[in-house]
Amino acid sequence: MAPDREASDSLDGEATPTAHADGGVDTAATGTASNTGTSTGTGAGSSPGSTPDAPTEPSAPIDDEEMPLSDHIEEMVRRLGIVLILTAIVSGMVFPFGERIINFVWYAILPETTRSAPRLYEPLALILARLKVSTLGGFVIALPMFVYQTYRFMRPGLYPRERRYYLAAVPTSLVLATIGVLFAFYLVLPAIFTYFLTYTEPVVGIAFSLTDTFGLMVLLMGSFALIFQIPLFIMLAIMMGLTTRVWLVDRRLYFWGAFAGIAFLFSPDPTGMAPILVAATMIGLFEGTLLLLKWTGN
Repeated sequence: MAPDREASDSLDGEATPTAHADGGVDTAATGTASNTGTSTGTGAGSSPGSTPDAPTEPSAPIDDEEMPLSDHIEEMVRRLGIVLILTAIVSGMVFPFGERIINFVWYAILPETTRSAPRLYEPLALILARLKVSTLGGFVIALPMFVYQTYRFMRPGLYPRERRYYLAAVPTSLVLATIGVLFAFYLVLPAIFTYFLTYTEPVVGIAFSLTDTFGLMVLLMGSFALIFQIPLFIMLAIMMGLTTRVWLVDRRLYFWGAFAGIAFLFSPDPTGMAPILVAATMIGLFEGTLLLLKWTGN
């Protein structure tokens, strides 16, 4: 019976004494208890050679929650109100310098001669022109705030990766808007008014109305500040997975037609010069962005 008892004890994982000729006794621990450093599970007890799983993006945005439609509308109105307040503040700061800005812009685009001097045909023409230039300043500064407030409105439904993209777009929007205004000021407006003078001078004498002429200048500079946001919108749409470069390339002719239609529909120039320049700029920005995406592989 002794061998059976000993076998039973060893199977139970207990210490089994073994006698030696010199009278010593060894105790050998057998069974699963001896393997104290191993584990069959995962996590902290995993084997040294294993690697933890790579972090994955959650299946839904972390802060996403359902809200009534009235709450969404209320928040949207509140955030648009912030943008309008900022526009009003900046416009009020620019307004006292409006006359200086008008003279600078006017004679930087038109030749400084008597025939190109601004004419006032309305009592409030100068005040209206100052309001226009101050509004343009507020509009340019408020564009990044508009992008940021849009981000704050959409933030609960965005993934962390998408939030980073949107925040990076805020300073980029200001840079692009500034480039758009400078592009219109130094290239587009001189080309348009040179064309106007060349087209009109052989027929009649020109009298530039301050209200209409400066309104055209401000409108085109503001339009180009907005037009130069096209690369930003394309990049954001692709980075957030809303579209792909291949999809845009396959439908480029539709976008070209849309750009031309928008330019000719909203441009105040009946001669066709301004719509052509606006449409060409929009198409150039669109194609340039797609080409940049192709080169970078992003």
